[in-house]
Amino acid sequence: MDPFNRLDALIETGGADAVEQARALLSSLAGGTEIGEQAVDEFLIEMMTLSFLVESDREALQASARRLARLRLSRLKVLFAA
Repeated sequence: MDPFNRLDALIETGGADAVEQARALLSSLAGGTEIGEQAVDEFLIEMMTLSFLVESDREALQASARRLARLRLSRLKVLFAA
């Protein structure tokens, strides 16, 4: 499975281990540029937020957190697919 599709699936599940799985997937993609590293960090922050919301059963905020994580993922796709 494409790493970006796998990251999208992790956004959908948003469980406790999603952040660590995302980190492992992104470590293989990290290009070493400052912009790329910053984009990865921002995506991981969104994943941590989503994971917190899922674990604390705050369903009202989960859709917004998923949308933000997908926006960060689209930025990663642009940066690393080029």
